[in-house]
Amino acid sequence: MKARIIRIGNSQGIRIPKPLLEQSGLGDQVELEVQPDQIIIRRARRPREGWTQAFEAMAAKGDDELLDVHGAGGSEWDREEWVW
Repeated sequence: MKARIIRIGNSQGIRIPKPLLEQSGLGDQVELEVQPDQIIIRRARRPREGWTQAFEAMAAKGDDELLDVHGAGGSEWDREEWVW
């Protein structure tokens, strides 16, 4: 399907037919990527998307342990002299 580039204010754009939007599953926001001779439009990712799966994979590999084990409890001064 061809589309014509049109003037929209001081910018230019294209109108995407509703059937194409429905088939693509794009929401209200998209990400644009420029490559030679093309512009790629894809669904905008949500912040932290995929973090749950990444954390589960880390836990399965035992790669989710605290690195600063000695610093986790604070220093001797933190434990004995610090007062709130």
